[in-house]
Amino acid sequence: MRLIFFYILLSCTFLAQAQNNYFPKTLDMRQRAEVIDAWLEERVKTVLPDLMRREGIDMWLIIAREYNEDPILKTMLPATWISARRTTILVIFDPGNNQPLETMAMARYNVGTLFKKVWEQESQPDQWKALAALITTKNPKKIGINMSETFAHADGLSATHRDLLRKVLDDPYQKRLTSAENLAVGWLETRTSNEMTVYPNIVRMAHQIIAEGFSEKVIQPGITTTDDLVWWYRNRIRECGFTTWFHPSVAIQRKDPESFEHLRAFSDRPEGEVILPGDLLHVDFGITYLRLHTDTQQHAYVLQKGETQAPAFLIKALADANKVQDLFLNNFISGKTGNEILKKSLNEAKSQGLKPSIYTHPIGYHGHAAGPTIGMWDQQEGVPIAGDYPLYPNTAYSIELNNASFIKEWDKEIRIMLEEDAFFDGKKVSYIDGRQTELMVIPRKLAPNN
Repeated sequence: MRLIFFYILLSCTFLAQAQNNYFPKTLDMRQRAEVIDAWLEERVKTVLPDLMRREGIDMWLIIAREYNEDPILKTMLPATWISARRTTILVIFDPGNNQPLETMAMARYNVGTLFKKVWEQESQPDQWKALAALITTKNPKKIGINMSETFAHADGLSATHRDLLRKVLDDPYQKRLTSAENLAVGWLETRTSNEMTVYPNIVRMAHQIIAEGFSEKVIQPGITTTDDLVWWYRNRIRECGFTTWFHPSVAIQRKDPESFEHLRAFSDRPEGEVILPGDLLHVDFGITYLRLHTDTQQHAYVLQKGETQAPAFLIKALADANKVQDLFLNNFISGKTGNEILKKSLNEAKSQGLKPSIYTHPIGYHGHAAGPTIGMWDQQEGVPIAGDYPLYPNTAYSIELNNASFIKEWDKEIRIMLEEDAFFDGKKVSYIDGRQTELMVIPRKLAPNN
């Protein structure tokens, strides 16, 4: 564990430098691998036992084939494994009496240092029969497999592998097979203290890149287009040593007769619009680093001649959207479902004269991650099943929502669409690296001459 804290300190040092020059430093690939593997070992030893006992599952089978990886398996692989190898079967067994979990690989190789191989092909050529023999020896009461109608992340067992498994198991063990849905979701959604030491730095990197793009360094009003900015973001992500899990989007709202709907922001927007003075810009942006993801939406305003700040009506529109955020976060209570939180938050915001839409999702190992769905942009009455999943402590969320405001000066309704990553510790939810409460302006205000 000393190694991981060294790299956390190293990462923080790099970021302190990055705050001043907009060039975030990152760990090299070897250092990243060491951090990822240290985190994985910690998670298996400290997070997984409680989850398995919470769900009453004493054996968890995670089965996948090379290039057809189960989403759970990908989070269990060592950093140097980019994919599974042949058919990779991980077996996690809880022997009970608070003993450590047994982590085994029914495979030709050890899977990192955590999952030791327990299959000798020379003595039992059939991998599936060897698995059945191991299951019989361990005699688990409840065998979890990754099948789920609700959560894609927990539905990684292929139909072929399910059939092969059932074929080799004796009838008593076939009856002990059960969906590991909640176990899988719990594994994906739970964040450790070491992860949360570094997560603020990752979100800060995303914030810095957004701010750099929303500046005169990148945008020349009258020349730069929204597509120019989108591709600048894509290239900048790679230059900084990250990857992304979705293509960024940049949209414009301005004083024109055209309406602006939520869907237009990411799938139906005009391409290549030239950015002009007086435009309200919106970006949707995310990065992936150390297997953790960010998801952020922020706004900037392009100053017109003579302006030194955004117009008061846009400042108020942002403040109203911040109010929706505040009301929403106050309703994060452990054990409440996504649908309960959604309904209460919408009702409270509407009672204050706001016009909200909430579509928040978990974040962590995935961008749109496993856990309670708290609204979708087209399901503001609640989301069946996925929205009925409860809120657990030590989980992270992208607080994604918008508030519509009618702008008299533009004679139209606009939407302030915000998204900021946050962490729920079981008692309160707080932003991982703050949130936007002021519109960025382009160009930035210069310091006065002495």
